[in-house]
This record gives sequence, C-alpha cells and structure tokens, in this order.
Amino acid sequence: MTPAAFDNAARALPAVTMDIKWGADQVYTVGGKMFAVISVEDPPRLSFKANDLAFEMLTETGVAIPAPYMARAKWVQLKTLDALPDAEVTAYLAQAHALIAAKLTRKTRTELGL
Repeated sequence: MTPAAFDNAARALPAVTMDIKWGADQVYTVGGKMFAVISVEDPPRLSFKANDLAFEMLTETGVAIPAPYMARAKWVQLKTLDALPDAEVTAYLAQAHALIAAKLTRKTRTELGL
C-alpha cells in the first residue's frame, strides 16, 4: 500500500483527523487518540493499532514488527509497504479505528457521530 493509499483509507473512516507530528510523521486520530501513523522517512513506514490476535499473527508471521515505542500498546509496523494487500491494510485500519473509538467516552463518541 502506498502512503497515499494509506492516507486515503485512513481519512475515509468516520471522524478522522490527520496532523503532522514529530517532524514529518502523519498521525491519524479519532477523538484526539492515535490509531495509525505514516512515517514518511526513507523508506516510509506504516504503523497502526492492532488487537491482540492481529498483533501476534502479524508479528509472528514476519509481516510486521512491534512498532517502536508503541509495542506495549499492541501497535505494529509493517516491514514493507507491500507486506499485505491493500484491502487487508484497509481492514486493519478500520479495526484500529474501531479499537480506539471504543475507548472514547460515550459523550465524545456521540459528539463525533460514532
């Protein structure tokens, strides 16, 4: 998945905002909470929040590594941009979004229309 396709998939999810942080990283949030990041360094790296099962599966199969600084929160970083088909990355982004949105307060979810 290209960084542009990742950006499009992440922004297509409900109530998503994107900010530039840590120099040039594109950080995607829902309700102010991160669920995905594109590090645009060379080479670009794609990271996102995963559930326990996805974290284990992606890291044990070698598709991804535990994301630096975020591994304890079950974030993964894909080893390459083409590590997974675009449709799978899009599904993982939707899952990451849902995991984070579920932790928002009821009031915040209502305000965001979630």
